[in-house]
Amino acid sequence: MRETSFDAKLINFTTIRVAIFSMQAKPENMKIRIVKNDFEINYLQILKTSNMLGLSIYECKTPYPIELGNKYEVQIDSLGIVPLFVDDVSLNDDFDEKYTYEGDDLGANYNDKFTEFVLWAPLASNVLLKIRKNEDHDSYYEMIREPKGIFRLKLDGNWDGAIYTYLVQNSGVVRETSDPYAKGSTPNGRNSVVINFKRCRIDLENDVPPTYNSYTDAVVYELHVRDMTISPYTNIKNKGKFLGLAEEKRQTLKGNPAGLDYLKYLGVTHVQILPMFDYQTVDELNSDNQYNWGYDPQQYFVPEGSYASDVNDPYSRIIDLKKMIKALHHNKIKVIMDVVFNHVYDAGFCSFEKTVPNYYFRRKSNGLMSAGSGCGNDVASERTMVSKMIYDACIYWIKEFGIDGLRFDLMGLTDKHTINRIYREAISIKKDFIIYGEGWNMQTSLPDEDKTSLNNALNLPQIGFFNDMFRDILKGSTSEYNFYQKGYLTGDLSYIEGFKFSFMGSCINYCYNRRFVSANQSINYVECHDNGVLYDKICACKGVSDFSKIKRVIKVINATVLLSYGIPFFHSGQEIGQSKNMHQNTYKSGDKYNMFRYDLLDQRFDMANYFKSIISFRKRAEFLKVFQSEKIEEIVSFENLNNGGIKIVYNLEKFQDTSKFKKLYLFINPAENEVYYSSEHYLRVLISDVGYAEMETLNTKNLVISPNTLILYGEVEQ
Repeated sequence: MRETSFDAKLINFTTIRVAIFSMQAKPENMKIRIVKNDFEINYLQILKTSNMLGLSIYECKTPYPIELGNKYEVQIDSLGIVPLFVDDVSLNDDFDEKYTYEGDDLGANYNDKFTEFVLWAPLASNVLLKIRKNEDHDSYYEMIREPKGIFRLKLDGNWDGAIYTYLVQNSGVVRETSDPYAKGSTPNGRNSVVINFKRCRIDLENDVPPTYNSYTDAVVYELHVRDMTISPYTNIKNKGKFLGLAEEKRQTLKGNPAGLDYLKYLGVTHVQILPMFDYQTVDELNSDNQYNWGYDPQQYFVPEGSYASDVNDPYSRIIDLKKMIKALHHNKIKVIMDVVFNHVYDAGFCSFEKTVPNYYFRRKSNGLMSAGSGCGNDVASERTMVSKMIYDACIYWIKEFGIDGLRFDLMGLTDKHTINRIYREAISIKKDFIIYGEGWNMQTSLPDEDKTSLNNALNLPQIGFFNDMFRDILKGSTSEYNFYQKGYLTGDLSYIEGFKFSFMGSCINYCYNRRFVSANQSINYVECHDNGVLYDKICACKGVSDFSKIKRVIKVINATVLLSYGIPFFHSGQEIGQSKNMHQNTYKSGDKYNMFRYDLLDQRFDMANYFKSIISFRKRAEFLKVFQSEKIEEIVSFENLNNGGIKIVYNLEKFQDTSKFKKLYLFINPAENEVYYSSEHYLRVLISDVGYAEMETLNTKNLVISPNTLILYGEVEQ
């Protein structure tokens, strides 16, 4: 075992810290040299020395500013020579100013006569391209360093489908890595692949879905590719695959619509698809042996291989995904991509860390990684080249795959500048592009004022946020520790005033300060992939297992989401009361707890019909798509009824709506007792417990609202 050793670290571009570990006496006149590229030798000027328990620290000034891209070593007589550790300089405040690259050519740029490889690796002293084509032997090419830390290499010839990696040397250590900007991949992300995009051009039918005027035109349905297609109770052929969601004329065992046809049948305008880019915790070669929602990113520019029809063909995952998006567009359904830019699966072994150590992940003041995501690492979106990567990835998915929206996972961990920049470019490509996300104020080292969080929603009027207040006031706490806590629609009638605030899109000062500038920002939901599902929550709050009662409450809650102001959002299976048997987090629990239950759909198709009919009503009712707070105040008024019920009036006299009614009356009774109401005017039923169906022959003044019921009436002039 060595009793003496030393290392040398670059602190800034003119300061090196040398640490000697030895119990032996050090020379009084220590000589420390720096060696550049094996031949240029100069002495370091020792500015300060400190000693403690065998450790001696020397703060040294360099004879010239250190220029990254060169090989540097530090030499001490009788101790030897060590590589200069430069990785920490990426944390310096001036690093971005020196090394930000604004080009749009990172990655492998294919041409049938040549391919140009471009990598940003400013700390590296050397980068080799390792490449192989058609199962030939590996070839190695030294890349040329350019300003701003770019390494570039142009290879003549046709490199379509070639497999490649980079060998990046940082601080004397060589690590092999995939391309952070790779567009193609071998299974499980082991190697990057050169992609010829001429081979995977598909008309994505971007012009087929209608163009929407505001976010509130949307009805969003969240799904997972595997969950929506894997069930044995349908005749979907490509089960668990992108292509499974592209198949038309598919049915359940009882002949009800399945897959894409079911989405079309419901009438949803947008599908939000859980992560479709490459994630790490499912073995793509054995995808039936593992399950994951996909919130563990590995490659941000590559579609997930477990959803491909042929994972060994790098083009399959690209073409299959495009076919799925084309099919959804053809059926007038827009696609929102769920993206996870707040963390990666394994920071230490990801391509970012291997390429530019210490740069891509946020640090606390003590030097430790910030972990607000709960996954051990927060992506440092505020750094210019990290922000550029996130921006480049989002715009790539919009342009190449035709996506229509982005849902940001833990968006509060991402800085406002990055999100705003993406929004500005996205709407220049698609004017009705939608961006929203989870705005929780997570504990990370990014200053609160810079976060894309709910706390800053009033300064981000173009960005939508999941409205957790709407969720918890309507149904009660989502936390597994308070799962039995009720909300207004599950039995706690004291929430009636908060319910009004939520119903109006949380954009009007009423018992709470407004959260949003307009209802365009409020993602109204009571269930998503996270946490317990609505069916289980109702069972917990109501303490019942009587399905007929649970069914009534589900209908009331789902209809309320659709009749409120904001963007209605639903999780697949919510409409038919799918249960997870009280499990709160099923991110890796497999098909048993996660797949869409088409067998249950066959049993409860009346619930799907009810849901479909309320969506149909909302799509026709232009007054429900109003998002300006002042207009919502003009339209909506409330009256508290006996036994905890509520009457909501939609005043359409001042609103140029297509409805023939001047006023609509929405009665909600979330209690266990009947609610009675006498009206001055005759009222006609528009929505009842069977759904939306105007009953022209049923006009009444005296109403009895049954327990756990929602009814909408139109005022009839007689």
